[in-house]
Amino acid sequence: MSENPQSNGDVLTASDDDIDELQARLGRVREEIGKRIVGQETVLEQLLVCLLCDGNALLESNPGLGKTSMIRALSDVIDLDFSRIQNTPDLMPSDITGTEIIRDNEHGREFVFEEGPIFANVVLADEINRATPKTQAALLEAMQEKQVTAAGETYQLPRPFFVLATQNPIDQEGTYPLPEAQTDRFLLKIVLDYPTYEDEKRIVELYTEGSGTPEVEQVVSKAQLQTIQSLVREVPIAEDIRDRAISLVRATRDSENIEYGASPRASMALVLAGKARAFLRGRAHVKWEDVEAMAPPVLRHRILVDFRAEREGLTPDEAVASLAAER
Repeated sequence: MSENPQSNGDVLTASDDDIDELQARLGRVREEIGKRIVGQETVLEQLLVCLLCDGNALLESNPGLGKTSMIRALSDVIDLDFSRIQNTPDLMPSDITGTEIIRDNEHGREFVFEEGPIFANVVLADEINRATPKTQAALLEAMQEKQVTAAGETYQLPRPFFVLATQNPIDQEGTYPLPEAQTDRFLLKIVLDYPTYEDEKRIVELYTEGSGTPEVEQVVSKAQLQTIQSLVREVPIAEDIRDRAISLVRATRDSENIEYGASPRASMALVLAGKARAFLRGRAHVKWEDVEAMAPPVLRHRILVDFRAEREGLTPDEAVASLAAER
């Protein structure tokens, strides 16, 4: 790993000692979030991987499983501005990006751009599939370009910038499912399941017997996070592991169980996510286990299982796991 990655603005440079310190701080991030969120370690790890990759995540879960609480805790621990967008069919693109308004001043009246909720470091776009395709497109454009255009002017979004869009796997009436070309823009699709009995018992105890939402300590700054994002790209990956990752993605295009395979964007996402997981776990190089662990969240929304295989009960995760075992 490079000892002195290039920096911009207030982004820090890092020596080997700095790298160890930053990795230790990421461990503390997990500990602090654990004060509010019980269990869900895999989900939290995948969220952190996405953040370290400077990517965006699509999260699928039933209501009431702590998505908002987890994201709020994450933003508090890493000193990130948080906003929440509740998507509805009548939500307009300008409700997300912002709009120009007329404001009086000492010289008369002028048009002033008023920023929308997209101007935050962490944006929770709740139930994105309830917004119309036009509004979805405005949100996805902001995610892709890291900027907003209004009335011919371009406005840069704050950095770091992370969108977590959620969708409900049930109650699909009145929704507008994201097309495959748009879901491909999400680095990861994270699936949040119900907690175990013991975890649910701890959750009930924590929030019915305590004094409210537990306090968490900020342990990582914006500048440190941007430094970590730069360092993640410097994590070495052996050529054979990288080739196996690419081979895994390419195999989704030839599998008889998969109708549509993943694009080269998935190959880049899989390698980068593997690097982030290795860094998050305190290592200075990528192992195959990192790639294998990140393959399901990277690929599950980028492939379409064949109708015959789906009828037989094959899920995208099972298809990916089978292909990974063959590498």
